[in-house]
Amino acid sequence: MDGFLAGLKAAVDTMGPTVLLPIVIFIIAVVLGAKVGRAFRAAVTIGVAFIGINLVLGLMLTSIGDVAKAIVTNTGIQRDIVDVGWPSAAAIAFGSSVGLWVIPIGIAVNIVLLLTRLTRTLNVDVWNFWHFAFIGSLAVAATDSLVYGLIVAALMVALCLLFADWSAKAVQQFYGIPGISVPHLASAQILPIAIVLNWIIDRIPGINKIEINTETFEKRFGVFGEPVILGLIIGLVLGVIAYYNAGDFGVVLSKVLQTGMTLAAVMLLLPRMVKILMEGLLPVSDAAQAFVKKRTGDRELLVGLDSAILIGHPAAISSSLILVPIAIILSIILPGNRVILFADLAVIPFIVAMTAPLLKGNVFRMVIVGTFTLAVGFYVANALAPLFTSAAQSSGFKMPANAVQITSVVDGFLWVSYAVIAAIRSLGAAGLGLIAIIIAGAFWAYHRNTAAWERAAGADENADKTA
Repeated sequence: MDGFLAGLKAAVDTMGPTVLLPIVIFIIAVVLGAKVGRAFRAAVTIGVAFIGINLVLGLMLTSIGDVAKAIVTNTGIQRDIVDVGWPSAAAIAFGSSVGLWVIPIGIAVNIVLLLTRLTRTLNVDVWNFWHFAFIGSLAVAATDSLVYGLIVAALMVALCLLFADWSAKAVQQFYGIPGISVPHLASAQILPIAIVLNWIIDRIPGINKIEINTETFEKRFGVFGEPVILGLIIGLVLGVIAYYNAGDFGVVLSKVLQTGMTLAAVMLLLPRMVKILMEGLLPVSDAAQAFVKKRTGDRELLVGLDSAILIGHPAAISSSLILVPIAIILSIILPGNRVILFADLAVIPFIVAMTAPLLKGNVFRMVIVGTFTLAVGFYVANALAPLFTSAAQSSGFKMPANAVQITSVVDGFLWVSYAVIAAIRSLGAAGLGLIAIIIAGAFWAYHRNTAAWERAAGADENADKTA
């Protein structure tokens, strides 16, 4: 059994998401009744779309990463907890004892919840099961028990499926992608925070009237308000902040202009890659709905995908770029903080993208919610860094030079990770039971009043009536 699991994990590691996802999509589409030729074309199209999305994301992440490093260097701050980035966190997760088991556990939990009608989401984003393994590996580091880690991973699978169902209607309406959901913990965990902060902002006179979104900019400023030009402007501003002292005038000008043009390209190209993804998803979604309708009547089946499909919206990109310098400022001014950000500053779009449907693309509110979430995240990272470091060492991860401890924004900043570890450390097995009860209670409450939960996440009932 261990040999089979090791082989499965090695195959997942080797293929990566852009190869694994089309294979999974093709198999699922055929099982659901799609014609082989149509399923094959859809799978390849989805794979191509994700390659395109990843290419544009790579462009953005490289540019933002360089900007962030320059800003950090300019501030001269030094910290002993180093951000090693999500690729390192994924390697640690899959290299842990939990990582060996997480794929069959994730699939099994998903199937059980589908058969019991507790979820509508079929999570095909197998590669991102590392998020479940990561929190499980923290549990192992905290308790020295593999059983605890496996149970935690299973509970996180269930929690992600709940978040995916809860936010699905709002995500579909706002982003215009039918038939999908996003069971991605790093993105979904911001939803409860955004709901509470949005409620508070609605009750602050003056502040509740501030509306800054890309549509408003485009109407007010014409061509200068278009997303591509906004990307250019934001990129130029970030470039000036980062590279004002990078050398002589020619060097500074070159770096600033390159940053501006790169982010302009991201603003233009990411939405187009998502459109290609939609083209591939439609046949799969249609097959899923036909399959379910034939057997269960009006039940809906959602295809669970990576949150990369969300960050192409101009509001998500704009708010994220604004949050980069804010995150660095937070790392300087927050009392007691020992974390210095480097590698994962570029993944801020994944953290805030899920707030866009709820906040209707209001960049002002997205920045407020993102700032609060990052501030909380710094303290979570400080608290979890010892376990993060222990899990990394157990999986054979090579520590960076001059780092006493390590972390990452994904998943070291997540309040969910902290809540799980705190419950286990305080209550042991009873803590695991408490987490299971809370998740089960949330499922019950969601199914008892689904419409109210979906409205709270940003869904618009009138949109369905109009359609």
